[in-house]
Parts: sequence; C-alpha cells; structure tokens
Amino acid sequence: MHIEFTQADESHVDAIVTLVNSAYRGDSSKKGWTTEADLLGGQRVDSESIIAALTRDNSTILIAQDEDDDDKLVGCVHLEQHENKCYLGMLTVDPTLQKKGIGRMLVQESEAFAQFWDCTQIYMTVISVRKELIAWYEKLGFRNTGEKRPFPYGDERFGQPKVDNLEFVILEKKI
Repeated sequence: MHIEFTQADESHVDAIVTLVNSAYRGDSSKKGWTTEADLLGGQRVDSESIIAALTRDNSTILIAQDEDDDDKLVGCVHLEQHENKCYLGMLTVDPTLQKKGIGRMLVQESEAFAQFWDCTQIYMTVISVRKELIAWYEKLGFRNTGEKRPFPYGDERFGQPKVDNLEFVILEKKI
C-alpha cells in the first residue's frame, strides 16, 4: 500500500461521506476499533456538512488515498484554523485498514498542515467514554485539558444517541 495525502475537493464528497459513516456507525464500523455504533446511530456526516467544511474559510479536509488501488480513499481528517490553534476532527480510517498506521500518518500530516497555517496547537473534541481512543491520542502527544463540552442532543446531524450522559472532552497538543 502506498499512501498519498492531498486536500479534498468537491469531487471527493460522496467518497468521504461513505467512508466516514462506514467507519463510525453501523455494522461496517465494527470491523475497526474506532466505532461509535454502540453509542450513536444514524449518520456521522452528510454531503452538506462535507461541502461546508470544504468551502468554509480556513477549513480543509485532508485525504489519504492508496495509489496502489486506483487512488481508493482510505482515510481523511478535517482541519479548521482558529487563530493560532487548529481544530482536528473527523479523523477517519477505513475500518478494514485500521491498525496499519494510517491514522498516525493522518495526524502527522495534520500537524504539518497546521504549522503551514502558523498554528502552534492542535485541539479536538472526543466523546468522554471513548477511553481507548483518548488513550491512543495521548500516545500521540495529546493531553486532556479537563475542559468538557455538552453533546448536542436533539441535533441529528451528530447522530442519534443510544446512551445518556454523552459529553466531549477537549484534547490538545502543542506543535
């Protein structure tokens, strides 16, 4: 597998929607370790949210494609600049290809892109009960700030909660 990283454009929207939803929700997501299927149902993203991320100022989606497999989309990550900080979200790897280093490579590419934007920190929100995922980010140098944000219950753009008391923790890393 030879991974190439680039910025997504509107021609990638459908593939990104399919990849992200397959990695986070439903039975297909259970092939990987990053599933949210036990916590949330419904969609993770839709075409409108991806187009918005691609067209908003200081926002981009980086994609990872396998050059050995007709440029198949194998991962993506959303980045958004907020002054000297960069928000990292929607880090996604094809569930059948997880644990092969693609997620780590996407984080490294994100850090390089954030530095291009003159950011000195990257931050993200993670559902607090996702302990294994938080531990993985901590291995990559992120730290839990102790700050919490409420989960947007009632907004189906974020999914349909299957459990109560969901909240986000904020992780950050100096770059």
